[in-house]
Amino acid sequence: MFSSALQLTYNMAILVAMVMTSGLIRRGQEAPQRQALLQGFLFGAATVVNMAAPMVLGPGLIFDPRTVTLSLCGLFFGPLAAGVAAVMALAYRLFLGGTGVTMGVLVIISAAAWGLYFYRRWSRPKLAIRLRQLLLLSVVVHITELLLMATLPAPLGWQTLQRLGLPIMLAFPLLTVLLGKMLTSQDAMDEAVAALRKSEHLHSSILQTAMDGFWLTNLQGRLLKVNQAYARLSGYTEAELLGMRISQLEARESDALSLAHIQRIVATGSDRFETQHRAKDGTVIDVEVSVQHHAVEAEQLVVFLRDITERKRAEHALREAKALTEAIVENAPLTIFLKDARSLRFVLLNRAGEDLFGYDRNDLLGKSDLDLFPPGQAHDFMRKDREVLEGSMEAQDTPLEPVQTVRKGQRFLHTRKVGLRGGDGQMKYLLGISEDITESKKDQERLLLTANVFTHAREGILITDAAGIIVDVNESFSRITGYSRAQVLGQTPRIWSSGHQTPEFYQEMWSTLRRDGQWYGEVWNRRQNGEVYAEMLNISAVLDAQGLAQNYVALFSDITAIKEHEKELEHIAHYDVLTGLPNRVLLADRLDQAMTQSGRRSQQLAVAYLDLDGFKNINDQHGHALGDVLLRQVASRMKQSLREGDTLARIGGDEFVAVLIDLDDSQAAVPLFERLLKAASEPVHHDGLLLQTSASLGVTFYPQAEALEADQLLRQADQAMYQAKLSGKNRFHLFDAEQDRTTRGHFESLARIRNALAASEFVLFYQPKVNMRSGAVIGVEALIRWQHPEKGLLAPALFLPVIEDHALAIEVGEWVIDTAISQNEIWQSQGLDLPVSVNVGARQLQQGNFVVRLQALLAAHPQFRPSNLEIEILETSALKDMAGVSQLIEDCYQMGVLFALDDFGTGYSSLSYLKHLRVSMLKIDQSFVRDMLDDPDDLAILQGVIGLAVAFKRQVIAEGVETSAHANMLLQLGCELGQGYGIARPMPAAEVPQWAQRWQQNPRWV
Repeated sequence: MFSSALQLTYNMAILVAMVMTSGLIRRGQEAPQRQALLQGFLFGAATVVNMAAPMVLGPGLIFDPRTVTLSLCGLFFGPLAAGVAAVMALAYRLFLGGTGVTMGVLVIISAAAWGLYFYRRWSRPKLAIRLRQLLLLSVVVHITELLLMATLPAPLGWQTLQRLGLPIMLAFPLLTVLLGKMLTSQDAMDEAVAALRKSEHLHSSILQTAMDGFWLTNLQGRLLKVNQAYARLSGYTEAELLGMRISQLEARESDALSLAHIQRIVATGSDRFETQHRAKDGTVIDVEVSVQHHAVEAEQLVVFLRDITERKRAEHALREAKALTEAIVENAPLTIFLKDARSLRFVLLNRAGEDLFGYDRNDLLGKSDLDLFPPGQAHDFMRKDREVLEGSMEAQDTPLEPVQTVRKGQRFLHTRKVGLRGGDGQMKYLLGISEDITESKKDQERLLLTANVFTHAREGILITDAAGIIVDVNESFSRITGYSRAQVLGQTPRIWSSGHQTPEFYQEMWSTLRRDGQWYGEVWNRRQNGEVYAEMLNISAVLDAQGLAQNYVALFSDITAIKEHEKELEHIAHYDVLTGLPNRVLLADRLDQAMTQSGRRSQQLAVAYLDLDGFKNINDQHGHALGDVLLRQVASRMKQSLREGDTLARIGGDEFVAVLIDLDDSQAAVPLFERLLKAASEPVHHDGLLLQTSASLGVTFYPQAEALEADQLLRQADQAMYQAKLSGKNRFHLFDAEQDRTTRGHFESLARIRNALAASEFVLFYQPKVNMRSGAVIGVEALIRWQHPEKGLLAPALFLPVIEDHALAIEVGEWVIDTAISQNEIWQSQGLDLPVSVNVGARQLQQGNFVVRLQALLAAHPQFRPSNLEIEILETSALKDMAGVSQLIEDCYQMGVLFALDDFGTGYSSLSYLKHLRVSMLKIDQSFVRDMLDDPDDLAILQGVIGLAVAFKRQVIAEGVETSAHANMLLQLGCELGQGYGIARPMPAAEVPQWAQRWQQNPRWV
């Protein structure tokens, strides 16, 4: 018995050693099949060892714990291990032989088979082997073993069962459970170790393959562990990083700051922040840091670092893009607004919208259309908004939308609206963009108007490209030229050239057009039928954005009839209607030419002023018709008595002027004077009547010791003619220049006149000018007088000739302008608005700084309106320098000052002068007005002057209106403006307001 117990103990020790060795094999990390083979060899060897020291019950009859080892081997290690162990056990049992060999073989096979059976049942689902399962296995295995005892011979089998049945069922199940639990514990330990190793490997793999950087640091800020991601990020190797301090990597922190930061993290347990690290190459990297403090064993910090450089760049780019977008929206010339999709209230409005709607955006945001616009318009806007937001249309385009604004009144907008969805796909906002097309609409209307004007204008209109190729013409073009539109498109204007203009003319025209962008003038062209016609042409260049000519637009009108009428007017203006002799205008021109030639040829000329004696008596006795016959006959005879090259002109009534040229001396002219007197005194026979007159002739010569103007020569001859009449008529009298100077010496000297100006002895009288048809007072003319302390009030003819050619004339002239302006301001303060006109002599007008001086005078009176000043000049003032005077008048016109041509018809200008001088008023000389009722020539001249004024679009006023008959005749002729004694005499300034208040139109004027 003791021997059996000892043997059992030995077997159990073997089995425990087997289990321990099995655990070592499983921890050896062998491959599964190799491990199964090793386990099979181990369990097979343990079984053989146990079988080598069995309990011997008889020859060939042994018992051992082989059932325990083989069943556990099958249960825990599967078919391969169980097969190896069973083969080893079977081989050894067969080797032993004996009576119980059959039973021994079957026990080996059954133990292994049961182990495999429960292995498949319990181990495949990877279920933990529990105690009751081990007990079940051991009971089944060992009951099977007891049943297999039946294979022994009959008496032996029963004896063995009686002897071993109870020990086997008590000891071997307990041994199975004990060894099974040991194997189960090893399984759990192995699995835990494997799981730990797997977890550690997994964590290590995660850290090494992670995209984010990883640190493990101590509390002194030194790196204990880093991963490859951070090594790549920083440019250091992992070996270089280990042991480095955090401050060596931080771009902004020192050691002290780093340690302080670590202490805050330890206190709080964790932290998350953004910072910058400096890479090995010096590059600064933006990183997001997440730190966790671990206090297990050695206190450490677990740090994860994410490279956010690109994110920072993206955020910066996003901020820039946002700022750019906001700047674009804010500064866009279009109105941009945003409304909330639910409430339709404004949430955004740019600067252009503020300017358009007239609201400050802070006052507008949060409000709806109902708060800003009239109800009808607001509801219409909101209806359209809902159509967009509800999806009935993707975008809404309103090309023409009238809007009533606060500051700008009604405007027209081109509005486009679209809905904006949020992240959830729902409509969140309504975006609107509006363009103010009010001006564009006006431009379109103007363009339509321009197109209508182009089509229906009475003037011909021609449009060419920059090269002069015709691109369009209107209907009036075809009517005037005879060319159809189809005939001229693609052509140049040369096709209707008349050849009347020289190449130099066109070169000058194009030069002006390129320089000024415009040309205006008269051109002669040829119609399609060959007829030559005159046109008034205005060409304008149409420039592109770069200032280059893109097109040329020519507008012209047919002025052929006007030119023909102008020829007639020119003849009327230059020749006397009755006698066909040159009139005052042509006389002035020829006298000027004769004076020029006289100086050039060093010869004299004579001016003879002739007045018929007794003509008025014949006219009164026999009538104007017979008087006209006499004038024609006498004029013809006198003209025939002169030489070719001499000029005889009729200057009015029975007065004539002869200009005799190329005289060697004064005596050479005497025969000519005598012939004139003879021709004038020869009798005229008409209808049985004998008519006879004589002539008084006044003569002066040129050149003289003093420089003279043409009008001075005429005045000298006129004075001499009066002397001839006083001497008995029918004779000639020579003008004595020395005597004239002595006569003028009777008047005040220049020094006395200068003293008079300094002593304020000069005064202005004012003669009203009225509209004889309406009775309106249209202004006054300022007339200078000398309030002489000894001689009383002197007329201007007694002192102005003394200073006519002296610089003092300029001082007196400026005094007149300044005094007249000051008086006008006084009247203005009294409620009397009367434009004032002043006379300016040739010397003052032609001084180089006249415009500058006039500007200074006007600047000294800021309350005075320049349009209330009219400057009256004589025709002769502009004769010498027509271009200069024309420019002077234009400069004054730009300031608002107007000009009038005084004593019109008595001077020497031609129609061309009248055309180029921008005067607003023609004043008919009183000599024509005074005699027009009796002298048909004066009446004809009046009609011609009025006709000229109408043709050249000038106003006309008559001087010398002395009676109602004069006024009525002037009104019948079409002259409505007048001044003269029949209206009012010149008066002091103080009397003008009372006169204006009392003035009434003469009821007898029609």
